[in-house]
Amino acid sequence: MNDNRVVLCGANAYEKKYYFNEQFARIPESIKEELHIICVLFTEEVGGIFTIVFEEDGTVSMETDAEEDDIYYDEISSGLLVGEIRRKRQELFESLNLYYRVFILKEDVTALLDEA
Repeated sequence: MNDNRVVLCGANAYEKKYYFNEQFARIPESIKEELHIICVLFTEEVGGIFTIVFEEDGTVSMETDAEEDDIYYDEISSGLLVGEIRRKRQELFESLNLYYRVFILKEDVTALLDEA
């Protein structure tokens, strides 16, 4: 894993746990709840471990993994579900990207808005 990436949140079907990185505590509560729902529902449906991470440039990525001996984990369904989440939650991920670039990377907000 690239050291310049930062985990935002994730869920683990094996341990039945959800994680949210407190570095992002200022994200609005409604968005935190939405992220929680996305992560937990993903692991309930597909299994394995699901994480949402910020790439070095602020891009939001979704990753999924499973233990080697997990015969119930379906890699194809996992990829399809990631694609579906990305399509349905595009606006959320764009907002998170903007948040990361402004509040974490300290980029100029006016320049970012001019890009859009």
